[in-house]
Amino acid sequence: METNKPIQAYSNALKEICPELNSDEITFMCNKVTITNLKANELYLRAGEIQKSIAFSFRGLLRSFYINDKGEEITIDFTKENTYAADYGAFINQKPSKYYIETLEPCLIVNVPFTAIQECYTKFKNCEKFGRLIAEIHLNKVQNRINSFLFYSAEQRYLHFISRNMNILNRITQTHLSTFLGIKRQTLTRIRKKIIQSI
Repeated sequence: METNKPIQAYSNALKEICPELNSDEITFMCNKVTITNLKANELYLRAGEIQKSIAFSFRGLLRSFYINDKGEEITIDFTKENTYAADYGAFINQKPSKYYIETLEPCLIVNVPFTAIQECYTKFKNCEKFGRLIAEIHLNKVQNRINSFLFYSAEQRYLHFISRNMNILNRITQTHLSTFLGIKRQTLTRIRKKIIQSI
């Protein structure tokens, strides 16, 4: 695949988040990225590593997870096309991550380096706004996830997930989804059966 297609998709995503970005700013940012092809089940980030680039998925699905004290993998996020995979807190501070990011499918990734992001902030005012908007998006995502565990039942969390992610539902395993929802796989099976019977 031509490298200009994923970079164009990244450019479009920049503009969608921050329409104020002008052509010079977008060109500068796009000139700093690299492209990576990964097979399914490859790690983009390992726990203990410092993430040097944010992963923008042009093609393919990724999963972020950690390993608990029982040795179980707990999924915390799925990254579909045209969205970003990162341990944002660790990335912003360039600290070792506590999470793994792996590909669930063959992926074509646009790598956005931390150094390039910082350079953009220095050179362009609109890029600072873009960074703030990205931070707000991430904060809202984290807050919504916290709220889902505080105020919603397992069934409500599942329904909320499928309402927003129907296009990836058949691309993830029940095991990964159940850990993301904070429930046992058997519980997820019961919830799905109940919903199907009610239709």
